[in-house]
Amino acid sequence: MNIFLTNDDGYQATGIQALFGVLSQNHHVVMVAPDREKSAVSHGITLHHPMRLQQMPSEGKGSIFAMDGTPADCVKLGLSECVETPPDMVISGINPGTNIGIDINYSGTVAAAREGALNGIVSLAVSMKIGNVMDYEKLAWFISDIAKTIRKHNLPSGTFLNINAPGIAFSGIKGVKITCQAFDNLSSRFEKRKDPKQRRYYWYGSQEPVSGGPDTDVNAIAQNYISITPLRCDLTDYTAMAEMPVFLIDWSSRQKS
Repeated sequence: MNIFLTNDDGYQATGIQALFGVLSQNHHVVMVAPDREKSAVSHGITLHHPMRLQQMPSEGKGSIFAMDGTPADCVKLGLSECVETPPDMVISGINPGTNIGIDINYSGTVAAAREGALNGIVSLAVSMKIGNVMDYEKLAWFISDIAKTIRKHNLPSGTFLNINAPGIAFSGIKGVKITCQAFDNLSSRFEKRKDPKQRRYYWYGSQEPVSGGPDTDVNAIAQNYISITPLRCDLTDYTAMAEMPVFLIDWSSRQKS
């Protein structure tokens, strides 16, 4: 396969380097990733300054490009400038820290996969919970195997997969669960401090999802399963759309008044 790699932690991050090393053994891989960490930028794009793209050494295993843009920028510009034909798959990750529950909305990792899906390409976002054992290489081999299966069966148009693994030894992982996104809010903790002039300022504290129902991504990770959640690019609420006409004013009667 022709695989396009990206992330939100930068091209030198351990997770993306593990994916590049494993996937390039059997596939043609092009990596286009930020030149520095771009976590929690969601689906933002760069509008107010130019973006620069630089090819980096790759030891003959594929191509690596670093750019000073967001993860979504990397996919947009990378598909335009760094590949001759559209890749078979876009993989974003491996992110250190889960992207589950409400966290999905803030994630640059997930946004990059969404951008791939918006371009009609089968796409995966891959993350691992921060823990005592973070075996990026074994997760990369798991992604290599599952990518072949996904490629064989494909995904519906506009759908991409959000994959999260627990941060434990792979021998302790109980299996794989297909999950839905938990809708629990984050534990919004802020560290309140004062600067030398006694002015108050804040840092985000721990932002782990607080809980999750039995079929959710949050629960699967808590139970030491790998979570795979299919996500859609289309944000339309079709149930609400069907009910909306009862709230609307009749336009023809408004014109007569």
